[in-house]
Amino acid sequence: VQMGTDLGYNFVFKVVLIGESGVGKSNLLSRFTKNEFNHDSRTTIGVEFSTRTIQLDTVTIKAQIWDTAGLERYRAITSAYYRGAVGALLVYDITKHLTYEYVERWLKELYDHADPHMVVMLVGNKSDLDMQRTIPTEEAKSFAESKDLLFMETSALESTNVENAFLQVLTAIHKKVASREVTRGSISAVTLGQMGSMGPTAEVKEGRTCCKSQ
Repeated sequence: VQMGTDLGYNFVFKVVLIGESGVGKSNLLSRFTKNEFNHDSRTTIGVEFSTRTIQLDTVTIKAQIWDTAGLERYRAITSAYYRGAVGALLVYDITKHLTYEYVERWLKELYDHADPHMVVMLVGNKSDLDMQRTIPTEEAKSFAESKDLLFMETSALESTNVENAFLQVLTAIHKKVASREVTRGSISAVTLGQMGSMGPTAEVKEGRTCCKSQ
């Protein structure tokens, strides 16, 4: 995808949603991209992604948010799923301690398949169920700090902090790209163009099939 103002955006950033099944990844995706919440959402089979174009200062960013479930059962798609991702939201359910316990495993999986320079946010979803909380905010926050992750609690149901979470991740990605921290070959899918009057431009290759080779 060649970037340019004629396309209506300067950057495409691929962000992946990871975490245990049932933590609300699909609803975070639909809330951010379509402002919808589905009470009967079924487990995502395979991979899907939605896009939303946002404005950050003078720059237009097309966010391409990828969602999947059951990565364990679909081992073949993992590398394709992570390929080109420049950000990730690692989601757990604040009421289900097991989903939090698996966070370290997901982090390892992420860094095994994705670029170590990517922006990662730990997201405690379902903050509307505060009375049933099993993971204290401070505990998750200090864990995130120890791993150099961003952190936020969200409610896809009540639409709390969903916008904030995605915007913070996208802003952090853009900051890395704009400050040239991300250089050619660092985040493999982001190639920095020549510094022109528009500033740096980036290209992220889009793959719509699970097993496309590049």
